[in-house]
Amino acid sequence: MSFPPATEAKKLTPQDAAAKQRAGVPLLDLREAHETVLGAAQGAILLPWSTWAERTPPGDYPQGAMLICATGRRSERAAIALSTLTAGPWPGPWYCVQGGFSAWRSAQLPWQRDPQLQDAEYARYSRQLILPGFGLAGQLQLKRARVLLVGAGGLGSPALLYLAAAGVGKITVADGDRVELSNLHRQVAHSSLTLGEWKAHSAGFMATALNPEVQVDTLIEPVTATNAQALVAEHDIVVDGSDNFATRYLLNEACVRQQKPLVYGAVHRFEGQISLFAPHLGGPCYRCLHPEAPSAAEAPNCAEAGVLGVVPGLMGLLQATEAIKHLTGLGKTLLGRLLLVDCANMHFRELKLARDPECMSCGSRADSARPLEIETSGLCPYTEPRPIAAEPR
Repeated sequence: MSFPPATEAKKLTPQDAAAKQRAGVPLLDLREAHETVLGAAQGAILLPWSTWAERTPPGDYPQGAMLICATGRRSERAAIALSTLTAGPWPGPWYCVQGGFSAWRSAQLPWQRDPQLQDAEYARYSRQLILPGFGLAGQLQLKRARVLLVGAGGLGSPALLYLAAAGVGKITVADGDRVELSNLHRQVAHSSLTLGEWKAHSAGFMATALNPEVQVDTLIEPVTATNAQALVAEHDIVVDGSDNFATRYLLNEACVRQQKPLVYGAVHRFEGQISLFAPHLGGPCYRCLHPEAPSAAEAPNCAEAGVLGVVPGLMGLLQATEAIKHLTGLGKTLLGRLLLVDCANMHFRELKLARDPECMSCGSRADSARPLEIETSGLCPYTEPRPIAAEPR
């Protein structure tokens, strides 16, 4: 929207504006809807300036009105523009509130916001609450969400910390290993002070310290055929930070049967890959990508092959991003796509994935009565893309 040359706008202090509002003069909030999540002046009418076609006020304000925005700059420019409308049904006067809503709130004048979040939550999540397409609805979806994180190692550490920081309501961390010194160059949810402790407890303590608003439950045992389906059923999404193919196939099978999405991530030396598997949403499952597991000789773990510490950090962060996107409906997930990352050359490549109609987990060969134990010791040839081992904890 273009504006005429600047002239003096009619300005009101927040206190004077509140007095005029009580006398019946309308107060129009020019901010976009996502900007008002953190609060608005009580009784203000939301009319985003971007919706005012040709500087014509939506609605009937023959006697003018007061304009308020975030800091006062937008409303001042709008008041100047509207003051040029000396003819027609909206001659004014048009006032702008000095300092905008920020000054209104500082003056302790009446204001309001949605009570579904506490004051501390509004402060903690303020930077993402004001994001277009996320807002209060996205934050409440995260608050209600339940995430199962399997593995608190190189992938699970960053995934856990960012899921907790974002405000996921409940996170269950399952890991049966203890913290070792060789873990600390990549597993950032632990420290030298927690050497020898259970990883689930160490990581859970760090996540809770980061965000006490989040419930973090810890399970100091591996996910097995005995507990996998019950664990998956209790959660909305599963983030796989495991370190072995047996667990990956087990989680995949449980997620397929419980119709829960699985966020997959893996690393090898300087490389990583990530995807979202969810056959019930029209995408493939992990077994569609890798029908069989390679042997340990074909896919060495990072204790044998090595890994650059930041690589699992990046992939775990991307896993948290995919989980948040799925839970809030934000953007486009990696469903049906495999993202390959080469950190040595900082190269990203994407492959399209399709469901295998004869997949043993989600296709015509699937058998829901088949035991969840998955045989993973047999040799198999590599296929494109080459399977890469998740880093061990």
